Amino acid sequence: MTDPVSRTILLLDIEKYSDRDDVAQAVLRRKLYDIADRTLEAAGIEETLRLRADRGDSVMELIDAGASVRALLRALLTELPAQLHEYNRMASSTAQIRLRGVVASGYVAVDGHGGWVGSDLNDACRLLDAQLLREALRGRPDGLALCVSEGVHAGIVRHDHAGVRAADFHPVTMTGKNGPLRAWLHGPVPPGGEDHGDTGAGEAPVPGSSGDGPAPGPQGAVPGGAGTGGGSVFNFGSGGPRFGGSLVGGDQHGVSGGRVTGDVRLGGTAGEGV
Repeated sequence: MTDPVSRTILLLDIEKYSDRDDVAQAVLRRKLYDIADRTLEAAGIEETLRLRADRGDSVMELIDAGASVRALLRALLTELPAQLHEYNRMASSTAQIRLRGVVASGYVAVDGHGGWVGSDLNDACRLLDAQLLREALRGRPDGLALCVSEGVHAGIVRHDHAGVRAADFHPVTMTGKNGPLRAWLHGPVPPGGEDHGDTGAGEAPVPGSSGDGPAPGPQGAVPGGAGTGGGSVFNFGSGGPRFGGSLVGGDQHGVSGGRVTGDVRLGGTAGEGV
């Protein structure tokens, strides 16, 4: 096996390929290779900088690390959709092509049988096969759903190069048989697919934790004696009480990770106030 070397990984897969008959599949394969070649040529990536593997309904390209990833992404977002439009407007319904695409980077080795080996390549394939990417493609009128790995986003996309708008990529978590894998999806995210990471965006607010004040209880009353001035206010709705985003359940004797001020009493005998 060769030593692992750094490569840019490009994967393109045809939607519903196995639903076509043998004649249609042969046409789709030829057109997929043609689209891939023309897209890479538009990115200025010569054949000498590429190594291709055939997966039947998809194409895998290992691209020399010296080739421009920015130019590749620009070509994928402009040249490839234009080619799909040009082809599909003349093709029959059984020969239409819609593609899922992944751009990733990492270390890949070639074994003695010509096979490709590497965990970064495995992760790229997991992104390509993820259900979320399949769902995203259903809503793409241009016939392309493209996502990039965390590494490609950090190194290229987030810098907002011309033709590769950072705002058009959104964080997502792809779910596969080996667990979740974060990536960045170009274009709209299917419902429930957005990954807000550590920002907390999209989480339901904890009552009383925002600057809007405590949430009112039944009949507009504020639990814990709202309106009493600077005293502590606790909100107890359905489920367990929450303090600053942390769940308190059962017998607890300490609060960590936050600040509690005022006269606070937890427990005690029946009839005692909080």
